[in-house]
Amino acid sequence: MLIKVSVENFKSFDEKEELTMLSSSKIQTNKSHRVKIKQTNILKNAVVYGANASGKSNLVATAAFMKGVLMEGLSVDSANDFCRNKMENKERESIFELQFTVDDKFYAYGFSAVLSQSRITEEWLYELMQDGSAHNLFLREKNNAPVLGDGVNPTTAEKNRFAIYSEDFVGHDTQLFLTEMNRGKKYAENSRLLFFTHVFDWIMNHIVLINPGIAISNTDAYYSAESLDNISHLVRTFDTGVSEIQTKVITMEEMGKMIPAEALAGIFADLKKQMQMTNLPQVQMTWRINDGFFNIRIRENAEPEITTLVLKHGKSFFDFNFAEESDGTKRLFDLIDMLITKREDTVYVVDELERSLHPKLTEHFLKLFMEAHEGTRMQMIFTTHEDTIMDQELFRRDEIWFVERDADNASRIYSLDRFKERYDKKLSKAYLDGRYGAIPVFKQFTFRKEG
Repeated sequence: MLIKVSVENFKSFDEKEELTMLSSSKIQTNKSHRVKIKQTNILKNAVVYGANASGKSNLVATAAFMKGVLMEGLSVDSANDFCRNKMENKERESIFELQFTVDDKFYAYGFSAVLSQSRITEEWLYELMQDGSAHNLFLREKNNAPVLGDGVNPTTAEKNRFAIYSEDFVGHDTQLFLTEMNRGKKYAENSRLLFFTHVFDWIMNHIVLINPGIAISNTDAYYSAESLDNISHLVRTFDTGVSEIQTKVITMEEMGKMIPAEALAGIFADLKKQMQMTNLPQVQMTWRINDGFFNIRIRENAEPEITTLVLKHGKSFFDFNFAEESDGTKRLFDLIDMLITKREDTVYVVDELERSLHPKLTEHFLKLFMEAHEGTRMQMIFTTHEDTIMDQELFRRDEIWFVERDADNASRIYSLDRFKERYDKKLSKAYLDGRYGAIPVFKQFTFRKEG
């Protein structure tokens, strides 16, 4: 489970900013929104409010950036992603860190980079202990070869093997060592170095970003009649007019007619990279790109298997393509995997959850998500403008966060829990009144009248 994300000198974030999923011991409402791992209570939800251009989407971009660097390395495209409100930030390190749990172990993984130079300067992984101490698992500093922490205690064979990988890695300024230790590497079941695969797998496969144009997940939901029936039932509860969901097989040529050639090439390049990184015989992903919804499975030395959605409305004899549906219905299909997934220990990160949805549909979705995953290690972090869900019956105070720009035009993140409100306080009204900040501040404008 995710515990904390911190970021510094990235996009609109100047100084170090943090969003934490640790629960407040003072709040006793909605206890089911917490999961206890060892002695630590971790929240299942975080809802992030902020005005347009406040920087809340950059919080989602932070997770996407970390995953992207792990998959592809540091790209020259990110050379201007430092916080550009100060000249000195161009040569200053940008710092990214995640704290999370895997199999009841607590980890902190992060890296720093001078983005304008496309150069990674440091990378680290620690195991966090319940007494507040931290055991270093590996550290990479500047141009030095990565080194294992003193407490790892690898076997002689593992130590020699690591030394080779470490020395060979020197000079790879745009690549992460965690990625290298998962690139075609195989480890014994009892290896002392298994933390490399556990941490990499969790970040890459258990943090799921939801946005049109981004792969939704490697779900099996659209590959069986039973799950399609389940999706149909769920969609009917949202009163969209859709009564049944089916899939149909299409060719790559047909898919190419539905989306731009550049997007098509990017999808298959991404799938091939994932196959190379995971060493799996097949990979599959679900994509929603503009007006297209595609399920793609590729196997070694085989043609891709591609399906798209066919939707039925009520008693109509005619089928409807995904492109014919309303924006709200399309948005639901971005989110539906969150309700039906069987994977444990996943955090969904969603930008503008309520986009194209009626407020009541948004509330209905949130309640379904909480009901579907009650008692499980499933988390959701989402940005929103929807004040009607700012309700202490729906969310705890420590689950509500705000992002706003300060006088230097840098984004700050803070929790509602820092405001000591009564439990009967109408939060949405206080928010719109500016009690918590993070709302637009409009300047006076006068239209000129032609005389």
